[in-house]
Amino acid sequence: MTESAKETPEYVLAIDQGTTSTRALIFDRGGDIVASGQKEHRQILPKAGWVEHDAQEIWRNTREVVGLALTEAEINRHSLAAVGITNQRETTVVWDKVTGEPIHHAIVWQDTRTQRICDELASGHGTERFKERVGLPLATYFSGPKIRWILDEVDGARERAEAGELLFGTMDTWLVWNMTGGPDGGVHVTDVTNASRTMLMNIDTLDWNDEICAEMGVPVAMLPEIRSSSEVYGYGRKKGLLIDTPIAGILGDQQAATFGQACFEPGQGKNTYGTGNFMLMNTGEDIVRSENGLLTTVAYKIGQQKPIYALEGSIAVTGSLIQWLRDNLGLISSAAESETRAKEVEDNGGAYIVPAFSGLFAPHWKPDARGVIVGLTSYVNRSHLCRAALEAVAYQSAEVVDAMDSDADQELTELKVDGGMVVNDTLMQFQADILGVEVVRPRVIETTALGAAYAAGLAVGHWQGTDELVANWSEDRRWSPQMDEQTRARSMRLWKKAVQRTMEWVDEDVEAAG
Repeated sequence: MTESAKETPEYVLAIDQGTTSTRALIFDRGGDIVASGQKEHRQILPKAGWVEHDAQEIWRNTREVVGLALTEAEINRHSLAAVGITNQRETTVVWDKVTGEPIHHAIVWQDTRTQRICDELASGHGTERFKERVGLPLATYFSGPKIRWILDEVDGARERAEAGELLFGTMDTWLVWNMTGGPDGGVHVTDVTNASRTMLMNIDTLDWNDEICAEMGVPVAMLPEIRSSSEVYGYGRKKGLLIDTPIAGILGDQQAATFGQACFEPGQGKNTYGTGNFMLMNTGEDIVRSENGLLTTVAYKIGQQKPIYALEGSIAVTGSLIQWLRDNLGLISSAAESETRAKEVEDNGGAYIVPAFSGLFAPHWKPDARGVIVGLTSYVNRSHLCRAALEAVAYQSAEVVDAMDSDADQELTELKVDGGMVVNDTLMQFQADILGVEVVRPRVIETTALGAAYAAGLAVGHWQGTDELVANWSEDRRWSPQMDEQTRARSMRLWKKAVQRTMEWVDEDVEAAG
């Protein structure tokens, strides 16, 4: 390695810690992928509605995928300007700061076990008790109630937390702490985007709300320091492949995708098609409070600049619905087969699938909803169900777009899309049809990892500013709506009828039986 190569590193590494796998991707200055490594982790499902991950397994996988990416690129740490991290946002880890051992499996964002805690906190106040201060309704989705559950249920945890022996973090915090030394001087930080998903941070002042923490039963001492999304937090520890490499970007996965899509102007937005679907619209420095079931969140904060906010529509089950068809029902052998089957039929045969597996998220926020398949007749076959599943992804996104148009007081003119499902042309065409607007896929669809790389690169001067990132963005394909207005209106009416069938399914008897 020459001295000049050391002085001017060519690449940025992004760690994308997702719901089903952890990936490491290396990007060049043009925002193109040079190399990658990926490894799945276990989905631990102890009870109906419970979803857990082994945080130690994820940390081991992270080290492994970094090695895979560096090996594929045939480079070492000297070629890296910085490391950025993006993560599944609300997933909650609590660990011992002396041993580095988690005291319980990580509780995943999809997990619904905290419903009773949310109901208790909402009693006499309603689900919007904290919304003015934190931008979020009371829901099992967010981290605060998950921390409370761990402290309540693990023997001695609350006392240890109050004594300052335990640390909380979302996956970004867990990885940075371990990467920078763990028990031996690890940095305990998060960024504003992840902190905005805990239900514990003031959305306007970007600090922990002592009163809400007390009401939630979460000691402030266990919470990480809140930092911007783009700054140097620390350096890789002495043992490891990233020794002395600056860790300089953190963005929650959906904010990272927005950043990677170069949505830097108010009104610009994107929709990510992953395990769930997440649509964000940049609202600039203005905090827009939703009246239509959306979340107010922090989009990003670059160093000392003012924070940029967003409206978000979060949908729990989209890509995971296709996995369910494959793994639980055995209707398909691969995700790609869902499109092959869907193309065998002209429409859904009258069948609609509403995948409220863990309740309905935006814009309904109905935790007592459960999934339904409606409109079944003897005519409906496997291909119709595959098509109905893909259409369910698009219908749920259309409901969020309607809410966003109302809240932002402006109509969407085109939708930028990213995530694993955007390779499905049938889905993308139906999304354009049901929205009545053009759908645009970028050349680099790994925008979540790219956003984390951009945030890290900006912090160390690898990229000079957001204008350079906008110049990197380019279009790959565009879908224009082909459905007539009458068909679109009828389809949405039937979808909404199907959604109504999911409501108020869970009661105490059902929960006990589950």
